[in-house]
Amino acid sequence: MSENPTSGSQGQPWQPGRSGEPPAAAGVPQPAAGPSVCPRHPDREAYVRCQRCGRPACPECQRPAAVGIQCVDCVREAARTTPGARTVFGGRATDGTPVVTYAIIGICALVYLAQRASSQVTADFSFLPALGWTEPWRFVTAAFLHSPSTFFHIFLNMFALWSLGQYLEPMLGRARFAALYVISGIGGQVAVTLLAGTPTLAGLQTGQDEAWLAPVVGASGAIFGLFGALLVLNRHLGRSSTAMYATIAINAAFGFLYPNISWQAHLGGLVTGVVCAGAVVAYRRQNVRHLVWAALGGVLALLVAVTVVKYLSLPDVIRMIDSSNFS
Repeated sequence: MSENPTSGSQGQPWQPGRSGEPPAAAGVPQPAAGPSVCPRHPDREAYVRCQRCGRPACPECQRPAAVGIQCVDCVREAARTTPGARTVFGGRATDGTPVVTYAIIGICALVYLAQRASSQVTADFSFLPALGWTEPWRFVTAAFLHSPSTFFHIFLNMFALWSLGQYLEPMLGRARFAALYVISGIGGQVAVTLLAGTPTLAGLQTGQDEAWLAPVVGASGAIFGLFGALLVLNRHLGRSSTAMYATIAINAAFGFLYPNISWQAHLGGLVTGVVCAGAVVAYRRQNVRHLVWAALGGVLALLVAVTVVKYLSLPDVIRMIDSSNFS
């Protein structure tokens, strides 16, 4: 039978604050008697202590743990020292900070400023189906450019990327999220090429095949790829995506209701994102997760193959158009 602890020879029940108070158990964080100072933000009071190290943590430095709250430093240290920590879909676990998302937003912002400073940036890196064969880098670079004539284009795309990235990047892992973005962006440009029709030299000269000469910029194709991936991953996790279907439908409608919006890139990115996410789900288990990169490489190879077939079906005089033809 357990007994109440006593203090020395007096035989009195132990009470806090009396002499002879037993020391706190080692490794057990004790609650703060009042507001303490967050070690990472000395100007802020902290009423909660980390369950791992016992240090005060302000709201910005708190991270939910399996039991209680941990500070951001302990979460990062656990992620760094835990070998083979993986997300539910087999990606490398992180502290939850969407680093790749922030990096893409930063790149797009810098490129946008360069576009505003010089129109040549847009001319050199936007995507045109007519230049896809001779200048294939445009399949990638167009996903980091936006219309320099308005701020709303980049603002809406970056807001969508920020919203989706905070959810998807910690779930997939940074490398897989980056691959999803790039491959989906390429898929959007491939769809633009395939749906631009089969041009003729006379059609290009008279403007009948204007889709072949229309420049395309923007992260919309890649972002629709993230939309598609979210639907697949949520379905696998048993989470509802009802609101997301409405969001996709509204954004897709813009491509048909407003001019100068490429619905082809939206469609291509969405389909590519769904396929990439399907590969991640199919090879999520430990014994086969190394095949995810082979599957994603296969998706990229398929995009390249159908594009090559498309260009090889065109006459040389059209396929070999380059930037000098637009001077």
